[in-house]
Amino acid sequence: MSELTFLVIEHEDECPPEWFGQWWDARGVSLRRVQAHAYRPVPDQPVAIPTELGDADALVVLGGEAGANDDADYPWLPATRALIATTVAAGRPFLGICLGHQLAAAALGGRAGPNPGGQATGLTPVTLTDAGRSDPLLHAFDGARSVQWNNDIALELPADAVVLATAPDGSPQAVRFAPAAYGVQFHPEISPEQFDSWTVQKPSAALALGHGIHMEASRAVHAARGELRETWQPLADGFVDLVRTHRPQPQVDSS
Repeated sequence: MSELTFLVIEHEDECPPEWFGQWWDARGVSLRRVQAHAYRPVPDQPVAIPTELGDADALVVLGGEAGANDDADYPWLPATRALIATTVAAGRPFLGICLGHQLAAAALGGRAGPNPGGQATGLTPVTLTDAGRSDPLLHAFDGARSVQWNNDIALELPADAVVLATAPDGSPQAVRFAPAAYGVQFHPEISPEQFDSWTVQKPSAALALGHGIHMEASRAVHAARGELRETWQPLADGFVDLVRTHRPQPQVDSS
């Protein structure tokens, strides 16, 4: 089978593809990584975000500290939302993780913002809805533990979105925006070390909840390393399979 290419939008150094990058590489997937936060604008090209998916096979938008509408501080966000909207409208595969999920909600006609229930951090169960239990990508993950670290959520979903899983506070935890377009509020891609870079090792994280709470969450995530890898590699693999089924077929000249 020929190699796939995923266009990956990153928002900060501490939010790389991490485990998903490893698992996708093992499946022959090439990652075209756009580190939007590290881009230095030039005249007539203020951001590094492309206007369309082009020859890539899927769009993946990762997480970060930004809010989905913090355009003044993160000037590449409007272009990212536009790229998500264009990709989904074209029926191309999309996966948004945390901020990527929130950006998709905003880009497609919904709304994202601070969670009225407060910040979510640490290991969190995934509770599938009836739609989630029959979804081709998410159906196997009911009751699985995932890692969450977010202040914001999707407050309103686009009209055609389907909630596949809910967090303990009832907010959307996984959403299908279109047949090949998904968003997850949790982080199936991260390692314990990456979680630490957001929590116990980050000054802004210490201000949010306090060092003691983060230490407890960090210990729990480290203890669950093997469980998390075993649980979430099938999601990474499942997305590859989904992308393959939606890959445009070569045109055959019948003349």
